Formats: sequence, structure tokens, C-alpha cells
Amino acid sequence: MALCLVTGATGYIGGRLVPELLAAGHDVRCMVRSAGRLRDLPWAPRTEIAEADATDPERTRRALDGVEVAYYLIHTMGATGRFAERDRLAARTFAAAAATAGVRRIVYLGGLTHGEGLSPHLRSRAEVGEIFLRGAVPAVVLRAAVIIGSGSASFEMLRHLTERLPVMTTPRWVRSRTQPIAVRDVLRYLVAWADAPGTVNRGFDIGGPDVLTYADMMRGYAAVAALPPRLIIPVPLLSPRLSSLWVGLVTPVPSGIARPLVESLRNEAVCGEHDIARHVPDPESGLIGFRRAVSLALMKIKEADVATRWSSASTPGAPSDPLPTDPDWAGGSLFVDDRSLAVPASPQALWQVIEGIGGRNGWYSLPVAWQLRGLADLLVGGVGLRRGRRDPARLRVGDSIDFWRVEEVLPGRLLRLRAEMRLPGLAWLELGVTRSGDRTIYTQRAIFHPHGLLGHLYWWAISPFHRLIFGRMPVNVAAAARRAERSSGSPGPAGGGMVDTAREPGARRWRSARRSAPE
Repeated sequence: MALCLVTGATGYIGGRLVPELLAAGHDVRCMVRSAGRLRDLPWAPRTEIAEADATDPERTRRALDGVEVAYYLIHTMGATGRFAERDRLAARTFAAAAATAGVRRIVYLGGLTHGEGLSPHLRSRAEVGEIFLRGAVPAVVLRAAVIIGSGSASFEMLRHLTERLPVMTTPRWVRSRTQPIAVRDVLRYLVAWADAPGTVNRGFDIGGPDVLTYADMMRGYAAVAALPPRLIIPVPLLSPRLSSLWVGLVTPVPSGIARPLVESLRNEAVCGEHDIARHVPDPESGLIGFRRAVSLALMKIKEADVATRWSSASTPGAPSDPLPTDPDWAGGSLFVDDRSLAVPASPQALWQVIEGIGGRNGWYSLPVAWQLRGLADLLVGGVGLRRGRRDPARLRVGDSIDFWRVEEVLPGRLLRLRAEMRLPGLAWLELGVTRSGDRTIYTQRAIFHPHGLLGHLYWWAISPFHRLIFGRMPVNVAAAARRAERSSGSPGPAGGGMVDTAREPGARRWRSARRSAPE
């Protein structure tokens, strides 16, 4: 059995590959930029964790020490600007570090690319594959088109377009042929190369048994999901940019991520060979077909058993700075809105509501205002509210909740969310449970670190709305906790009043006791 290093372990494929490698008996080391992102994953205690950025030669080399097989699953999906240059730098750094560390094989998962006129992102994927194939370490480059699995960006885009639009006017790319592959087959191929013999150094096309247009896939999805037949009317006028904006409005996939997906669909993505079967034979039952892959994905979604989602990985361009620590941060201005409320319910009932916040449960205050904020974020290229949640009841560090990212979870005590909407600054929302004698106390803290004059103007412009929205949340959360406790049949402690504190850095502070009725 081999020691395998997995980059991108917080992403969609990496987060599923690690447990598969462990189940196959391999030792696994995960290379991530922040070890905290793996803390709550059930398989994390069985792995080694190395903190490194792929563009850092020394830390990457140390992460690769003793590794036999290295999986490179780093992509810049959705990034703008000089992403191709960053891709090249990271791949070259990783290839050189792997050679120095004596790695036996690099395995890279890229895009299925043939012909000319490739999108910028597909060109970058192809270039990264060539960097590894020309390197000193033998490399296996797997080239896949659309990956069908619960939570994948491609599947979520297909799913929501089909479910929400019974009649669609669609651009020309819906007529391009592609060869989708089930995520289970992708993982089977990846795991197989951990102990495959020989020094293979080449690329392989991987795909399922079906060659379909995107329109075929939408019709196939509708059939599997028992939806009425979809009417698809192709039109030639929608550019990839306009298409991605449309996809961002209709589906949970933001336009920044939808655009490279849409651009890749302009090109036919059909396997030119199936040589991988010489090294990794097809299963006796054959590769998983498109409709079977859709059925398996929908089953996982129905059972709330989605291991990873496209949103598991950090959203490109979203803030990643850690929360400034108290007391007043030395890094600049910090606006804070603090509130607390004695809740007539048990700590367990209150935590149940906090951990279930967002997604279908909403935010317990002015739903229309939250929807408008989500729409505004979509219109400027942000993620909006449509990402929802991976699990309706449980959270772990790194999960996305609408336009927030879970930065910290202390079960029963604290949930800290970092904003990933487009903002002229950084923002966090903390929700907590404490005890004061025999009373359960709900705590809530909204924090904003403005960037420049625009950030300060933004804060003062929206401050009245924030006070209205965040002012209603405690009472409504408390009411929801009380309802949850009543439904469980256990009595809660006596309630109390709310203490509201809001402050700006180095300026006035105010406190007021007040009550308001739940909506």
C-alpha cells in the first residue's frame, strides 16, 4: 500500500477521494492551505495533514516527503484575471517539488479537450496536464468532461436548469456532444492508479458509455426525475457570458463558476480513445450510464447524504481572512453589532435552531430583505443565496450556507460564518449559546471590516437596515427554539429580556433593553 498525497482535499473530488483511498488500505496525507478546513470531516483523524500552498516550493516539498503517489486536484474554476499564469506556476512548483521528494507518480484530473478553439479554462487544464507529462516524475493525466454526481457543479447546473425551466430558449452549446461520466467511475479510476504497476506517463480520456448533447442530458434528467418532458428551443444569440449570467440567476451555481462550465460546453467533449481499460479494466457490469448516474445522485440528495458539494471548495475571489480577534483589532476599523437574549428554551433546542439556520430554514428575519440582498449579490457576480446547505441539520467547518462560509463550529456553543457575498470589506456573523445561572442566553455578533472609503460608506448606508434585520433575529430565533423544544416535549427554562449592544471602533457604545414580537 502507498502513502498518497491529495491536494484539493477540501474540494468536491478530493473530499471524496480521500475516504476511497483509505478504504483501499492506503495511507493518506492531505495538503491544504488551512488545516482547520478538514477538522470536522469524519475521515480527517485517519490522515496526515500538511499545510502548504502549491506555489510555495519549500512547504510543498516538505508535504511531499515520503509520498509515493501525489494527486493534483487543484483548479482555479471561476477565477478571473491571470488565473492561467497562477495555474502554470502552481503546477511547475508542484512537479519540481515532487521530483525532489522522489515521488513515484503524479495523478492529475483535468478536462476532456480535443481540437482547437478551447475556452481559456480548458486551455489552462490542458497546459497543466502537459506540464506534468513533461516533468521528471511519471504522470497520469485523466481527462473528463461533465461529471455526474450529487453536489457537483455540472450536475447542480443541469439539475436546476431542468427542474426550474419547463420551457427553455437555449444557446447553441446545448447541441454540442459530450460524454458524461459518473463520479463513482472517476473515483474508481483515481484510486486504481495508487498502486498500478509500471511507469506510465501519458494522458487518458475517461467517460461513461453515453455520448449526449446537453439538451439530451436535460431531457434524460427530466425522465429520471419524473418531470414532464422539457421543451428546448435553441437560439444562436446567447454568448457564454450572457449564458453564465442566466445560469447564475436560475441555478445555485454563481455566474463566475458557471461561465467556465458554459464555455467548456462550446467544444465537443467526446473520448477519442479508451486505452485506460488496459490498465484499469472496466467493471463486469460496465461503466455507469448517464441515467443511472442521475438516479444515484438524486438518491443521495433525497437521503441528505451528499458527502461533498461544488461549494465545498473556497469560492474564488471570496474573502479568506481569519476573523480579527478581540479586543479592538489593530488591523483597522471594525464595526460590530452585538446582541443577546435570554431564551425560554434549553441550550440544546437553541443550538438546534442555530445549526439549522439558512437554506430552507431561512434567517429568521425579514425574508424579503435577505432575498433582495441575495439577488443584488447575484447581479454583481456573487454567489447569492442559492447555494443552500450541504446538510439540512448538521454543519462542519468549510460548509457553505447561502452566501456564507462556516469558519468555526463549536457544537452546542458557537457558529461563526464568514461572508462570501461581494462586499467592500470583510464580514462575519457569530451565533452562540451560553448559560447565565439557569438561563439560556442567545448571543449574536455581526462584524464588518471595511476596505477603504467605499467600505465605510457601505457600512453607513446599510447600517439602518442591518439594525432592523439583526434586531429581529434574536426574538425569532428564540421563538423557533421554543417551538423546537415544545415539539420534543421537554420544558425549557424561564425567559428574559434582550440586551442590545452595537458599537463602532473607538467611538460611542449604546445599550438598550427592548422587546419585539416575532414576525
